[in-house]
Amino acid sequence: MFKQMRAALSIDKSTDILDHIYSLPHPAQEQAQAAVRAIESSAMVEQEPQPGLNELIAGPVTHLLQTFLPGKTFAPIVTREFRPPKPDPAGLLHIAKAWEQDDGGESLIMVGDSIDDMTAGRKAGTATVLLANESNEDLKQHAHTGRWIERLDELIGILEEGFEERPGE
Repeated sequence: MFKQMRAALSIDKSTDILDHIYSLPHPAQEQAQAAVRAIESSAMVEQEPQPGLNELIAGPVTHLLQTFLPGKTFAPIVTREFRPPKPDPAGLLHIAKAWEQDDGGESLIMVGDSIDDMTAGRKAGTATVLLANESNEDLKQHAHTGRWIERLDELIGILEEGFEERPGE
């Protein structure tokens, strides 16, 4: 999907998509945003849940929300419109504040699949878990990756037993 976005915007992999869009003059920004939204909409139709997502949501995520965040939902939702974007930790710190976590991000776990996800988590003080795949294998060894998993339901044990950093394992 990101490859398609870069092609639609005529930028190479070294250029950040959001930085590029926000650098454009206003009318061109709107056109670029529309192109990205069209690609995302198309991708959503073809998307399938990550392996292990249903088990994760049905078990510990529901339990944690009901036990520790009663009456809360998956809100706030931080989208690309939130400024500044990752790798800045502002989005994670915004969530921590909305959830009334007065430890900054230390009680959160950032799960992601990119260096921006891991860096945002590290800068926010959260635990970081890389959802590893064939295109991000190199991040398993990165200093900002606390742990890595290959399926989302591997988070169940981490949530039940407590997060223990195991870089590069």
